[in-house]
Amino acid sequence: MKALGIDIGGTRIKAGVVDSDGNILEQRTGASPRTLDEFHEAMLRLTTGLPVSELAGIGVGCKGIISPADTTVAVLPGTMHFLEGHALSEFLALGLPIYADNDARVAMAGEMVWGAARNRSEAVMLTLGTGVGGAIVAGGKLLRGATGVAGHLGHYTVDPDGPVCICGNHGCLETYFSAPAIEAQAIDAARRGVASSLTEHFGRAPEKITCQAVFDTAAQGDPLAARIVSQAIHKLAGAIAGLLLMLDPEIVILGGQITEAGRFLLDPLDEEVQWRSRLMLRRNVPIVLQHVADPSGIAGAAALFFTSHRT
Repeated sequence: MKALGIDIGGTRIKAGVVDSDGNILEQRTGASPRTLDEFHEAMLRLTTGLPVSELAGIGVGCKGIISPADTTVAVLPGTMHFLEGHALSEFLALGLPIYADNDARVAMAGEMVWGAARNRSEAVMLTLGTGVGGAIVAGGKLLRGATGVAGHLGHYTVDPDGPVCICGNHGCLETYFSAPAIEAQAIDAARRGVASSLTEHFGRAPEKITCQAVFDTAAQGDPLAARIVSQAIHKLAGAIAGLLLMLDPEIVILGGQITEAGRFLLDPLDEEVQWRSRLMLRRNVPIVLQHVADPSGIAGAAALFFTSHRT
């Protein structure tokens, strides 16, 4: 069985044919359009000539809040806001069943079919990058909530008096643990001339400091970078511990660019999460990296079809 997976990103749109083992058999990509007409044309280009007769269904991943019931884009801030109010199925007249959801749930769908959440009935996933995405498996199914908003774990409040978030709330997790949040602290410190190898290395261009550079410098023992990373992990650990006590999952899965830090992130995170939650849970909940390492998003999108088909 094969499905078409489509990933709608802010800079690129990707489509590919995926088999039931998660292999991408054919892949196409194009620049993300800036108008509704351009989007329609882009989808036609990506799907024209595909072996439709061999496909069983379509899965679409897109940022924002998507209604799985009818594939309507409810909320989509940014350059592709023109999709708000439109059903993604409008642009895919291929005569196949279509499933759509946000990018974090798409990543979890991939884990449910081929990865760390396979055969799990309760699981939590956080994607750690420019923001913090989230997805929850409850009772063996993706949790969507009453209006499709469930799982936006980046907007879990970790400090009610903290910085204002893009969502309008204050002190959301992603205002503390995200690439921009970590970079902002390092850039501010470097601009003020705080002693650090970051300050020395980036000199007169502190705005070029990246999240990866902060983690790398922290791993090398730099006190400033180590303090920034430690504080960010502290906030993330507190949030995850709270989620464990709310949801009691079998496993926590982490994805996204920041997880490239590997054990330097996972070891202190795991240690703090476990001591915070063990008294109530009476067990350690595994915190693992995502198994389906598909930066294209195509396999995860196709997994939306496979998970729906199986259930």
